[in-house]
This record gives sequence, C-alpha cells and structure tokens, in this order.
Amino acid sequence: MMQRRHFLKNTMATGAIALAASSGLLVPLQVLAWNKKAFDAKDVQSAMKGSLGTELTEASDKIHIKAPDIAENGAVVPVTISSTLSDVKSITILSEKNGTPLIAKFNLKGAQAFVSTRIKMGKTSNVIAICESGGKFYSARKEVKVTIGGCGG
Repeated sequence: MMQRRHFLKNTMATGAIALAASSGLLVPLQVLAWNKKAFDAKDVQSAMKGSLGTELTEASDKIHIKAPDIAENGAVVPVTISSTLSDVKSITILSEKNGTPLIAKFNLKGAQAFVSTRIKMGKTSNVIAICESGGKFYSARKEVKVTIGGCGG
C-alpha cells in the first residue's frame, strides 16, 4: 500500500512539473541557474561584477529597504526591498561583510518591484539593494547591527 502512495505522489508531482514546463511557467535553465562567479565572490565589488556585470551603481532614494536597525539574531534578518523606479527588471541583495556578500538576485520580468525575504548576516554591516531599471543600476544601503552572528559568528 505504501508503494502505491509513493508512486501516485511521484507521478502527480512529475505531471505538475511537466505541465508547468510545457506551458512556459517553469523554465529549467532559469530555475536551476547558478552564478558560481557571483556567489563565490568574497567582496561586494566582485559579487556585483559577477552578478550584474558591473560594480557601478547610482545611489537612489527611490529604493526602500525595510530591515531592523538591530537584529538580535543574524541567522534570521527580515528584509523587504521595494522601489518606485519604473520598469524594474531585477533586485539584487548584498550584505557587505558576509563571507559570501551576494544574498540573492530576483529577476522580476514585469512584476512589481517588491521583494521580502529573510537573510543571514555574519556581523554588523550594510544591506545593499540594487535595482536594474532602464539599463542602469541604482542602489540603496541600510546598516543593520547584528548582536549574534548568523554565519558562524
């Protein structure tokens, strides 16, 4: 009986994935994409260069970072990024003093410029949000003080 349940569960999961892929909702190369150069970078400039192709950004007050001023536990720091820039194509989040500064890059493809997630921070540093809009990169920073490090600290 248990084998039948596993078989049915796996068949339904495979069918759902196949349906999503065939309808264009799921593109395997995008889902499984891994930018090794960007995630292996040990400093913000290298991570930006690997992820965005440049380390040059323009500061913008149209990017809003909502994060605590003091994070009691760096293992779980809630961060929300939003922007009023027009036609934002991606939002990239970096943590300046992490061993791996690149936290995530979200490709939006016409979606609202809003991302909310939880990140790990090893120690007190700036959270950097970079939005791609109109072929340019705009950034904002917010310092988050960490009392207990989340990256082995």
